[in-house]
Amino acid sequence: MSGNRFGEMFSVTTFGESHGPAIGAIVDGCPPGLALDASDLQEDLDRRRPGRSRHTSQRQEEDRVEILSGVYEGRTTGTSIGLLIANADARPGDYRELATVFRPGHGDYTYLMKYGHRDPRGGGRASARETALRVAAGAIARKYLREHFGVRIVGWLDGIGDLHHAGPDPSTRPDNEFFAPDPGWIEPIAAWIEALRREGDSMGARVGIAAYGVPVGWGDPVFDKLDATIAHALMSIGAVKAVEIGDGCAVAFQRGSKGRDAMTPDGFDSNHAGGILAGISSGQPIRIFVSFKPTSSIRLPIPTIDRGGCPQRLEVKGRHDPCVGIRGVPVAEAMLAIVLMDHALRHRSQNAEVVPPLLPIPGSRPGGSLS
Repeated sequence: MSGNRFGEMFSVTTFGESHGPAIGAIVDGCPPGLALDASDLQEDLDRRRPGRSRHTSQRQEEDRVEILSGVYEGRTTGTSIGLLIANADARPGDYRELATVFRPGHGDYTYLMKYGHRDPRGGGRASARETALRVAAGAIARKYLREHFGVRIVGWLDGIGDLHHAGPDPSTRPDNEFFAPDPGWIEPIAAWIEALRREGDSMGARVGIAAYGVPVGWGDPVFDKLDATIAHALMSIGAVKAVEIGDGCAVAFQRGSKGRDAMTPDGFDSNHAGGILAGISSGQPIRIFVSFKPTSSIRLPIPTIDRGGCPQRLEVKGRHDPCVGIRGVPVAEAMLAIVLMDHALRHRSQNAEVVPPLLPIPGSRPGGSLS
């Protein structure tokens, strides 16, 4: 299987299955000298891990990450960083029935048709379990971006059910289990999750991510546009069905007179473009929205077929998230960090000696306009 690696100069390769003995990653390209230990990664992993509350998957995984290589005496060496997370609560027996029956909405059918053989235990490589490694690798990128460029990345639950965040992008987010930008959301979300669990159903969600302090000039103007790479990264997350940059899909219904971002000596008047112009960062906050589909593994029965093509009726049992988008917030943050880290190094490799002919537009660093 190809396609297990993401990134050019800062790259992440993952391995392992949902119910195998462990999952792991190789992170290449991290510059030497970064102070790093497992605790730097663990904070983000703890925000993503299952079993954290009664409102997410009840699989009990501590997600304790072990750094196997690439760090000596507390600092990165510039060599490959090896990461390993043991699967402590794997239950492969729960998926015996699914070895011969396809789950609608999952990759069971497409995997088998492509490879002729598949791992049915929790989806194998297609499982959301794989995203723990993205979060661990993303934590390395986030730390470097923060310390060397002052970049901060904030993700939040932007919409769920009939709740939609209508305020400005949060530069900070209240600490809560739903990554909600408004504490008033917590009670209704909890009630919805409990109702979904009783009904055996699930719900989609919209996640927002913003990166503050990204310098002007990261990205490329043609195939490797910064927004194209971001879209690639976020669409690679399981259950993501749409990625929007800036005003996103709303631009299809805008006039040019509204959608432009006027430039003045005092700064940009707006940020409809989401901080990216012609595939290159403008220095404004980068604004992204990601749509997660409802979890397909639910108790409500559905018609399907088995490997022999015979009709079956399936009711999926097991430990699943009623709303996978909730735990998708730290994963989306991590993938954005990986992209920005990669483009930071790519920019440095080609343009380190470029002297910009003018100072960045005021307000295009942290604290710029978000409207």
